[in-house]
Amino acid sequence: MTISSDIDALARGTHRDPFAVLGLHEAEGKLVIRAFMPDASKVEVVEPGSAKKIVELSSLGGGLFEAAVPRRKKRFAYNLCVEQDGNSWVSDDAYRFGPVMGELDEYLIGEGTHRQLWKVLGAHVITHEGVGGVHFAVWAPNASRVSVIGDFNGWDGRRTLMRRRGATGVWEVFVPGLSEGEVYKYELLTDDGTLLPQKADPVGFGAEHPPRTGSIVRNIEGHDWSDGDWIARRADLHRIDKPISIYEVHLGSWRRVPEDGNRPLSYLELAAQLVPYALDLGFTHLELMPVSEFPFDGSWGYQPVGLFAPTIRFGTPAEFRALVEACHNAGLGLIVDWVPGHFPEDPHGLGNFDGTALYEHADRREGFHPDWNTLVYNYGRREVLNYLVANALYWLQEYHVDGLRVDAVASMLYRDYSRKEGEWVPNVHGGRENLEAIAFLKAMNIAVYGEVPGILTAAEESTAFPGVTTPVDAEGLGFGFKWNMGWMNDTLRYLAEDPIHRKYHHSKVTFGLHYAFSENFILPLSHDEVVHGKGSLLKKMPGSMPEKFANLRAYYGFMWGHPGKKLLFMGGEFAQDREWNHDTSLDWHLLDHGPHRGVQALIRDLNRLYRETPALHELDCRREGFEWIEETSGDESIFAWLRRGTNDDPPILVVANFTPVERSARRIGVPEPGFWAERINTNADIYGGDGRGNFGGVNSDQVAASGRPHSIAITLPPLTTLFFELTQG
Repeated sequence: MTISSDIDALARGTHRDPFAVLGLHEAEGKLVIRAFMPDASKVEVVEPGSAKKIVELSSLGGGLFEAAVPRRKKRFAYNLCVEQDGNSWVSDDAYRFGPVMGELDEYLIGEGTHRQLWKVLGAHVITHEGVGGVHFAVWAPNASRVSVIGDFNGWDGRRTLMRRRGATGVWEVFVPGLSEGEVYKYELLTDDGTLLPQKADPVGFGAEHPPRTGSIVRNIEGHDWSDGDWIARRADLHRIDKPISIYEVHLGSWRRVPEDGNRPLSYLELAAQLVPYALDLGFTHLELMPVSEFPFDGSWGYQPVGLFAPTIRFGTPAEFRALVEACHNAGLGLIVDWVPGHFPEDPHGLGNFDGTALYEHADRREGFHPDWNTLVYNYGRREVLNYLVANALYWLQEYHVDGLRVDAVASMLYRDYSRKEGEWVPNVHGGRENLEAIAFLKAMNIAVYGEVPGILTAAEESTAFPGVTTPVDAEGLGFGFKWNMGWMNDTLRYLAEDPIHRKYHHSKVTFGLHYAFSENFILPLSHDEVVHGKGSLLKKMPGSMPEKFANLRAYYGFMWGHPGKKLLFMGGEFAQDREWNHDTSLDWHLLDHGPHRGVQALIRDLNRLYRETPALHELDCRREGFEWIEETSGDESIFAWLRRGTNDDPPILVVANFTPVERSARRIGVPEPGFWAERINTNADIYGGDGRGNFGGVNSDQVAASGRPHSIAITLPPLTTLFFELTQG
C-alpha cells in the first residue's frame, strides 16, 4: 500500500492495519512518526511531561502528518501537541504503544477455553509501558475495521482504529490518558465496508442509564472483600440436606422513594433495607431478577444486552458488591437470575455484531425465539460457549454471588420449543433435542462447580427432561437444583377451584409426590405467577376475603411442609392483593391491616420452623423423608403426611384441610404414641385466623386410624394446615 492509498484509507476510515502506518516506525534507517489528525492545523512531537518540541510533523494531506525524527536511533516515548481551530492540547499517541494481549490469551481465546475471558476483553484501566490509560479489546472476527469511539475522539471512528490480533478475531488498542467513567462504543465496518450501528461492549463492565446505550469504563480490580467467613462455610449451607428458603426480588419495584420522584432504591439502600428485612423473615437467600444490564424496563432484565455489567439503574459495580457483602455479613446468600438462553435484537447489542451472525445462528429457525422476539445463542460455536461460561464464572468470582438461577432452560433444551412444524431444524440425529445447548449447560455446570467452591445452580426447567440435577459424569446436566414447575402449576390450579369442587381434583396435589424425589427440587411461587393478568396469589384464591386469606395461609403451610426447597416472590409474604407491577413499589401500606400482617407473621414462623427442624429439610430430596398418612381423603379434601430427618429427630406430622368445613375430633394416624405438639396452625389468631385449634397439642390414643394402631383426635379448622411434632414417646 502506498502513502497515498494509506491517506485515502485513513481519511475514509477503512484502513485495515493502522498500526503499520501510524506511530513510530523505522524507514530507510530513520525513525519516522506519523499521526492521523483530521482538521488539525499543526502537529508537533514533544517530550512527555515537558512539552519540549522534538520535531514538527508535516501535513501529507487528508489528515495525515509525518516527520523524520532527527538524532534519534532507537524508539522513545513522546507526546503530540495538536493545534486546531485556535485551540491546542497535548496528548499521548495510542499508536506508539505495543500490544497488550499475550500469546497465551490469544491461544485460549482461539481454542474457546479462556475461563477468565473478561480479564482480557472489555475495557481495562491499566498502566502500559509506564503510561496510564485504558486497554480496549473486542471479538469481531469478520469485521474489516474496528474502532473505539467516545468523547475522547469526538465519536469519530477514523481516529482510534484498533489492532487486529491474528486468527483469533480479537481487536485491541491501548488509549493513553483515559480513566474510569469514560463512555465508549465500538464502530465496525463489515468485510465489504458497510458501516454498522455503533455497538456496546459485549464484555463491558458498565453502561449508561437507559435509554442511552453507551458502555462505561469501570475499574473492577482491587476490591477488598470482607466476606471470607461466609465464603468458607457456604458449601455446607448449599447441600441438599440443608434448609434453603429463597425470597425472590425485583430490585426496581421492591420499595421506592415517593418523595424523590418515586425512584427505586439504590444498591446501597437495598443493602440497608432489603437485607435485614429478608433476614427478619427468616429467608436463607435472596434471589434477584436479572441484574445484567438491559435496555427495556418491561423485560425485567430477561432481555440483557450487557451480560458483564451490573445495571446502572441502582448504582455502580462497586455498590453492587456492597450489596453482596451486606448479604454475606448478615448470613444471607445471594442468587442472581442468569439469562444465557436469548438476547434482544437492539441494534447496539450482540445481534449481527460484526456484520455476520456472530453470537446467534444465521438461520432464524435456529436463531430466533418467537415467544420473546429475541435471538438465540449459537451454542455450537466454541467462542460463544466460552463467552457464556466465562460470564457465569464472572458473576461468581468477581461479585461473589452464591448461585445462578438459569432462566428458560426448557427453551434451550429443545429445538422445537414454541415452534410450529417446519419452523425448526432437527439436530444431526433428526431429533428435537438441542445437543449444543445441552453440551453448553453441562460445560457451564462443570466450570462453576469445579472452580468456585460452595456455589449452587438452579434450572428453571418446565419439562420432564431427565437428569437436570444429575451430575454430568452420570449423564446429567449437572445443576444443583431444579424449579418444580409441575408442582406449582398443579397446586395453584387446585387452590383456584371452589372448595366444593376440590374433591374432584385431589390428584393435582398428590400427583407431585410421584416425582418429587426425581430431582433436587425448589418449590417456586415466583414472579411469573403474579403477572400478565394472572392476578396476585391472594386473588387466585376463591371465596370471600377472609376465605381468600385462609386459603393462602393454608397453601403456604402446605408448601413449607411439602418436600422441596422454598421460593416466594416479594409481596407474597404479606399477601399483596393486586398483581405485581414493575413500575411501582410493593403495597407496603397493607401491613397496616391485620390479615396482611398475619400472613407476614406466618411466613416468618414457617421459615423459622423449617430452618430449625431437621425433619422438614434434611430429606427434602429423598423419598425416605416423606410418608403419606392420608393420601386418599379426597371427599374431605384432607391431606396428611409425615416428614422425617436423617437421625433420631422427632418426625413432623403435617395435616391440611382445604375445605371451609371444620373437622372436629378428626382422627389422624400417627407412627408413634406420645404427645404431638402443635407447632404451626395457619388458623391461629396471630396469623389472622379465628384461633381455633388444639391448645398446644394432643396426646395419642391406641385407636387405629389411617392404617396405624395409634392416632390423635384433632380439631382441624377450615382452610388450615397444621404442623405437629412428637415431643414425648
